[in-house]
Amino acid sequence: GSTIENTNHVTQQVENILSEMPEIKKVFTNVGASNEGLLGQTSNNVSELNVALVPQEERAMSTDDVAAEIKMKVSQIPGVKVRVNPIGIFGTANQTPIQLGINGTNVEDVSKAAHIVADVVRAIPGTADVRLSAEEGKPETRVEIDRAKIAAFGLSLAEVGATLRVALSGNDDSKFRDGENEYDIRIALDEFDRSKTSDVGNLSFVNSKGQQIELKQFAHIYQTTGPTKLQRENRNNSIFVFSQAVGRPSGSIGEDIKKGLADITLPKGTEVTYLGDLKNQGDAFGSLGLALLAGILFVYMIMVALYDSYVYPFVVLFSIPVAMVGALLALALMMKSLSIFSILGIIMLMGLVGKNAILLVDRTNQMRLEQNLSTIDALLEAGQTRLRPILMTTLSMVIGMMPIATSTGAGSEWKSGLAWAIIGGLLSSMFLTLIVVPGVYITVDRMKEKVPAFFKKPFAKFRKNEREENFIPAMIMVE
Repeated sequence: GSTIENTNHVTQQVENILSEMPEIKKVFTNVGASNEGLLGQTSNNVSELNVALVPQEERAMSTDDVAAEIKMKVSQIPGVKVRVNPIGIFGTANQTPIQLGINGTNVEDVSKAAHIVADVVRAIPGTADVRLSAEEGKPETRVEIDRAKIAAFGLSLAEVGATLRVALSGNDDSKFRDGENEYDIRIALDEFDRSKTSDVGNLSFVNSKGQQIELKQFAHIYQTTGPTKLQRENRNNSIFVFSQAVGRPSGSIGEDIKKGLADITLPKGTEVTYLGDLKNQGDAFGSLGLALLAGILFVYMIMVALYDSYVYPFVVLFSIPVAMVGALLALALMMKSLSIFSILGIIMLMGLVGKNAILLVDRTNQMRLEQNLSTIDALLEAGQTRLRPILMTTLSMVIGMMPIATSTGAGSEWKSGLAWAIIGGLLSSMFLTLIVVPGVYITVDRMKEKVPAFFKKPFAKFRKNEREENFIPAMIMVE
């Protein structure tokens, strides 16, 4: 443990170290509290320093390099544990990307399982600053009350608990007002009278008969260590394992953690749940996967109505896998992870790359209908006449995405994956569509001759009925 005064003294040393670094613009310090997570935490031995860096173009070091240097310098102060977290979109310190929850009914088993899981996480490449949400080692004074003795003395647990709370933690219900200012009045036992475990045993309690009884007369008081905090989730005891992700995507690290945990045996009655980015990515990827499938389905349905055919839209859809190959290849070459933004770029590709195949198929159908050309001759003519529009539209979109892909400003790494996915998909589609789509078109056309019933126009029946309805009234008018 540490007093708030000692924590403040050490924090000032950290501030002096940070003030000497030219990459740091300003520092805001909060002693005794931390905004980590959405609810934050308060403790006498915790300080939070919010560090603002100079603009990226004015420093040679990246944000990760500055964070590593801060950790290296501050760790040299004796007795200090330091964690460096990025600032989230809500303006608070982000929780670490790698989070695992260990739940169970027995506190000791949960603690044992948490340490086993933490050791597995530490062995995975790319993890850093692995820690537990409740670490052992916090000194505490434990008071075990004898219920028989407390009843004999005429005291109750509620009275003893309330008195201990006021004596050790203090009570600030009373207020002092001076004009418009209001000050808390904290009533507590003097620091000198509660500095040792033996001092706690000398606390006096008055029963209903007016007798004074000391705490040590009906309680066993001893010094021990305990967890820094007690946590519960879904009515079970819980301990969380946190880790930073350095040099590798959190998704890849999560897969390695799952493989590592599959080879070990945890204490009976405990289970591991995946939280943080590991849980969010699974949920987000599932939703985006459904969006991707829904987009393909809607594109197909629209083209069925436009082409008046169930099969020719499949020719256009064959350009989508070609684009995905280019998108994934571009992400791999540029060393970008398959993030949510990258998947959004792939979803955008469905409409962008389908345009090339639509130009080719539509021109082919037009030549076969108007000039009665063979399938191969119509495809050759369509390739010659539609090559220029395909090149112009594709290259214009690629050039438009280049500033986003090559940007080096703050937060550019989030958006560059989307841009590179679109660029790679467009370029691969531009070249491979002219090869794949004609081949698929010829295959479909040959299948049409073998299975003609399947290739009937879906709206032909409705149009036939419409022509018949229009013809009958005309005959009546002539009569």
